Amino acid sequence: MLSAETLYVKGRHSALLSSTSLMVDTGQLLLVSGEDQSTRTALALVLSGRMRPTSGAVQWRRTARLKHLRRHSALIDSPQVNEPERHFRVRDLVAEDLSLIPRRNRPGRNAAGWLSDAGLAELAPQWMEELSSAVRLDLLARLALADSAVELLVFDSPDRHDADAGSWLPVLADSVSASSRPVTAVAVVAQIPPDWTGPAAYVGADMAEAVLAAGGNPAGEPGTNEEPELPADAETTPATADTAAPADTPATAHEPADAAVSAAAGNGVSA
Repeated sequence: MLSAETLYVKGRHSALLSSTSLMVDTGQLLLVSGEDQSTRTALALVLSGRMRPTSGAVQWRRTARLKHLRRHSALIDSPQVNEPERHFRVRDLVAEDLSLIPRRNRPGRNAAGWLSDAGLAELAPQWMEELSSAVRLDLLARLALADSAVELLVFDSPDRHDADAGSWLPVLADSVSASSRPVTAVAVVAQIPPDWTGPAAYVGADMAEAVLAAGGNPAGEPGTNEEPELPADAETTPATADTAAPADTPATAHEPADAAVSAAAGNGVSA
């Protein structure tokens, strides 16, 4: 389970992320809505362990250590952070990403072999900018899961490439359901599709709303006046100040060394 309680990120002039709580069970896809891009990116960075919040706590599998969260999560396609360069050919992107996975967690195939095994060999010579939004997102999700240690996928604004949820929502769902191991996914989006019936949350939600959402009710939906009982998994322990990634933590080929968005200047963002 991923549990985040009262996450807050202070920006240079105002809050990047207002106090937000959310929960999602292992094997589920959670959609979280946030109005502006800087807020969505800040939340994605925190949920993937790439940035320590100003206050609040994040737990992955009952552990609040930042480096544990970072090692078992993947930040996918975050604008100005690790979105792939448009001038990359697919085979070059795959080669770089695979080379940065720790050896013990890396597939025993080179880029050509990996693409062939994934049924994507025809994409090898194409430029990233030539791919449709759905194919691009699917490729990035598969690359993230090529690291056998990754169990949590955090997508930053997958809807920015195509407003039609039909082009990206099935890809997110498949990244969870089609994996050979338990995978959890969180997608921070501008708006939650009106026909989405799965777990949902929004920036600014409190823990009571997060618990309701984890139980299958959309966060923010009117509930009873009873105080919800928090499940054991929701208990958080203080996050430690583990700001440095462990030695075997992979970098991301297309992620800048400082891994910072300009709006997040001054916060502890780790690459």
